Amino acid sequence: MVNAGPRPNVSRVPKLSVVVPFYNVLTYAPDVLKGLGLNARDDFEFLLVDDRSTDGTSGLLERAAAGGLPGAVHLRRERNGGLATARNTGLDAARGEYIAFLDGDDWLAPGHLARTLAAIEALDCDFVRTDHVQVTGRERTVQRVPYGPQGVVADPRAGILPAARATAVDYPYAWAGMYHRRLLDRGLLHFTDGLRTAEDRPWIWRLHRTARSFATVGEAGIFYRRGISTSLTQIGDGRQLDFIRAFDQVLADTAMDRESELLLPKAVRTYCAIIAHHIGSIERFEPAVAKKLRAMSAEALGRMPRPLLERALDSMDADRSALLRRLRRRTPANGAAGAAA
Repeated sequence: MVNAGPRPNVSRVPKLSVVVPFYNVLTYAPDVLKGLGLNARDDFEFLLVDDRSTDGTSGLLERAAAGGLPGAVHLRRERNGGLATARNTGLDAARGEYIAFLDGDDWLAPGHLARTLAAIEALDCDFVRTDHVQVTGRERTVQRVPYGPQGVVADPRAGILPAARATAVDYPYAWAGMYHRRLLDRGLLHFTDGLRTAEDRPWIWRLHRTARSFATVGEAGIFYRRGISTSLTQIGDGRQLDFIRAFDQVLADTAMDRESELLLPKAVRTYCAIIAHHIGSIERFEPAVAKKLRAMSAEALGRMPRPLLERALDSMDADRSALLRRLRRRTPANGAAGAAA
């Protein structure tokens, strides 16, 4: 499944493993590698996962692993699997005491990894979440973790509710944080294999439901590109529809939780908000995909528990609520399914 280049000659276990998937990002990869270089330490390893790029990215990563980037390891998948699967490839190879992520079109400020590592070690918690800088063209905006106060260790479940407000599970970015290896050993850091989008939604919900401790630490040293043509958020093909499978998993997992009655309203409302977002911008999808999006979204609403769905729709603004109510009425079958839930 994976062709791995030679590892750096490091005798001790790395303090930090950074998993970085790449797929056809030759334009942006040099910035990623430069940022990693400005964060390199002799006890850090950078797992550069090439998800079978076809644009020359692979050669760039080979050169980085051959000596251009200290601590770099090139892992090349035999076939393209998507972001979730590529991240899992890196996790399977990670040896570090701590784990971090970065995407192949974003970049780091100098020293960001060392500062975040120092914070999680001082707090001695399972994971920390960090702020980040959103980059849209020339505009840069700091995005905060929707949880406070910073630098205080808490139960991760405290970052899930309330249902009607943005919380830590609505800030799903895997790269905006750092994670102790014990989470990997417990099976909590792997992603649902094959998800092409929204792969971080079931992941962040599972982390907040099952990890033992977390904190937010600010530290806005990750620069996240928005609006680039290669990003799945800008592509209106069938891969976008994986958000349905991702949120179905969130609902199924949450329904099995010991506090399901408390947490499910949040999961249902978030699912509804994401459906409304996609339907509200349906013109960006290819016609066949748009048709499928409407049908799958109506079916998803029909699968939701009717009382929780009604509560979610009543809590939303009038435009989104009306949009989703119209969508739910698309077919009698959906209504029957919702009534039986």
